[in-house]
Amino acid sequence: MRRVSLIVLVSILFYSCGASKVLLTAEKTPILVSLDLVNVVDDKVMVEINPGAFTSDEVIFYIPKTVPGTYSEDNYGKYLENLKALDYDGKELSVSKMDDNTWNISNGKTLDKISYWVNDTYDTEREQEEPVFSPSGTNILAGENFVLNLHGFVGYFKNLKEVPYTISVSKPRSLTATTSLTKKTMEGALDNKDVFSASRYFEVIDNPIFYTKPNSETFQINDISVTLSVYSPNGTYTAASLKDRMEKMMTAQKTFLGDIDGTKQYSILLYLSQMGDADAGGFGALEHHTSTVVVLPEAMPKERLEQAMVDVVSHEFFHIVTPLNVHSKEVQYFDFNDPQMSQHLWMYEGTTEYFANLFQIQQGLIDETDFYKRIMDKISNAKGYDDAMSFTVMSKNVLEEPYKDNYANVYEKGALINMALDIQLREWSGGEKGVLWLMKELSKKYGDMTPFEDNKLIDEIVAMTYPELRDFFDTHVIGDTPIDYNIYFDKVGLTSGKTEQPCGRFFLDQEVPFIDADPSNNDAIYIRKGIALSSFLVDLGAQGGDVIKSINGTTVTLEGIGPILQESFVWPPETEVSMVVLRDEKEITLEGKAGTPVVMVEKIIPAETATPEQIALRNAWMKN
Repeated sequence: MRRVSLIVLVSILFYSCGASKVLLTAEKTPILVSLDLVNVVDDKVMVEINPGAFTSDEVIFYIPKTVPGTYSEDNYGKYLENLKALDYDGKELSVSKMDDNTWNISNGKTLDKISYWVNDTYDTEREQEEPVFSPSGTNILAGENFVLNLHGFVGYFKNLKEVPYTISVSKPRSLTATTSLTKKTMEGALDNKDVFSASRYFEVIDNPIFYTKPNSETFQINDISVTLSVYSPNGTYTAASLKDRMEKMMTAQKTFLGDIDGTKQYSILLYLSQMGDADAGGFGALEHHTSTVVVLPEAMPKERLEQAMVDVVSHEFFHIVTPLNVHSKEVQYFDFNDPQMSQHLWMYEGTTEYFANLFQIQQGLIDETDFYKRIMDKISNAKGYDDAMSFTVMSKNVLEEPYKDNYANVYEKGALINMALDIQLREWSGGEKGVLWLMKELSKKYGDMTPFEDNKLIDEIVAMTYPELRDFFDTHVIGDTPIDYNIYFDKVGLTSGKTEQPCGRFFLDQEVPFIDADPSNNDAIYIRKGIALSSFLVDLGAQGGDVIKSINGTTVTLEGIGPILQESFVWPPETEVSMVVLRDEKEITLEGKAGTPVVMVEKIIPAETATPEQIALRNAWMKN
């Protein structure tokens, strides 16, 4: 998964192949599911499930609490209404709801089918304290668009996750489906019904279906067929207008990966949000084995949208390396309603995010200056999290506090761990071996069907590489000692230092804001922690974490901050500014002149004293 914040526009494939015995259905009868996208009522979709015959009186039905790649408890069962269980005579059976995601059905031997209504998540994101991340959520827009992340619509029965599924979708004739699910070809097929098949429940939730008016393009990357499908409510973007950049990017990715291969088809499902009260607001992407759901604002200029697509889609596609081909038993046998998390987010998300940046410099999509800036941005962003927190402990406990608040650091420090590891391996191997080599070796050893023991992976990596690498993992990944990145920069003839840079805006440095909204505190606007602030804010006396109550007498709210920011764009240097902030539960008035805002930024640059050996190592690292 790759998250992009609302203002900044700044995952994991779990493979569940547990050997579960089918005890409750006769002759492994496929579970039959029907979704009605035609007769949408009050923005809800009717779902019916016929599981076949049961041999037990107790039947337990689940909707996932957590799904692979989200690292959060989203309780998708909360979006179900009026679940009914019917016997073979059409009479209702007794159903008791055990928790948000679990139902107990009595007299299971007589159960014929269950039915229920499903609400979508996009409509209520702004009402939730911890909303479902949009790319893992659902959208129901009758006659226009359906984002069917199927974990929000289709559940499973206890002990029946390995049973095949057949999913029938009644849909408006004007809409077409994009998915990597196998579509069944049937005699006399109707243009208002699609039928899909899945070998087991994991395959159901691993293959979202995207219904929209025809707006897709397909292109070939070696032996991989890629389909890009776009929903743009105002017609701002078409798949054809975005195809070239995606094709160029994925061609470069495949060249970077070389002989690593994980799929013959891949679907990119792009939902462009209008950012209204009842629309998606969580920007980024969620990966699957053969597809990714991407959510971004439709209002983004094309160049920024395309770069955001490059960054997030490349991240998701690189998940075909890990955890598709390299993953632990916790990943292989993922429990949707009682998940046990792996220690290795430094690899699943960190390696993937690192590759998503490294391949761009190696394949000439960005230059060295841009690459260095990306690295320094990650160092700066990582300071906003607990740098003294063990990454393996955080990963294992990521669903709990205080660890879940540090989850997003997998994209910052997680990538930097891999950078340091990459440079170190390159140095010891004379430039020959790096993290990509390591992942290829692990892929050969394991592959998509063989998991590793979670607590033995680092031992195996050390055995495959160099004994000295044990100290790096013990100190910086398992341990809680922050990494001194300058040690690794020095190995490749780079240095870092601070320099003054005009930021042009009082509350914004280029595209990086100094302020953000806190959805857990009524969308209060606060000054971000862990980043260099503009001279305007520093001179005013503002501090990271301050909640802004008013600016020049105007109350600051999420809805009202836009006009205030627009007004600030034209403040002359002599403008007197008064800002009331809440700090440590006390209101403080900060006063001063607007001035000409600058920000002290740290940059990475080649060292003038770099030796030929350091430069050679740098080229091996960045240019391979």
